[in-house]
Amino acid sequence: MSLHKILKIVAAVLGLLGIVFLVRIISAGDEAIKADAAMGDTAIVDPIAYVAYAIMALVILFVVVFVFKNLFTNAATLKNTLVGVGIFAAILVISYAMSGGDTTQYLYNGEAVTEGESTMVGAGLLAFYILIVVAAISMLFSGVKKIMNK
Repeated sequence: MSLHKILKIVAAVLGLLGIVFLVRIISAGDEAIKADAAMGDTAIVDPIAYVAYAIMALVILFVVVFVFKNLFTNAATLKNTLVGVGIFAAILVISYAMSGGDTTQYLYNGEAVTEGESTMVGAGLLAFYILIVVAAISMLFSGVKKIMNK
């Protein structure tokens, strides 16, 4: 049996289970589900959530597997990906080095943040700003290049 047939069967089974659980939810009605949930009973909704979790896990698994499969079968793609990851890591390191640890003014849940938390938040913001500028410049460069080629 081929992988394609197996995946079609798994998709069909998960789809049928989802339909069955959806019919159960619809037939129970909103008020009954809300009343049961208020008492801590989520037995009607839980099965469809588990089906959704299984589908999400399968999708993530297949995406990761096929991304790595394609990366390692094509050396040029792997090189370009590693260059991109390296540049991203360099931006994160530069942002971390530039961020300050000012904790005098900031509260989180009523407590002052630590210097490490403040540094990490600052690094995240700086990385975000750097990436926005890089994206804007690349879009501008691409647009100008497109206009020049016409």
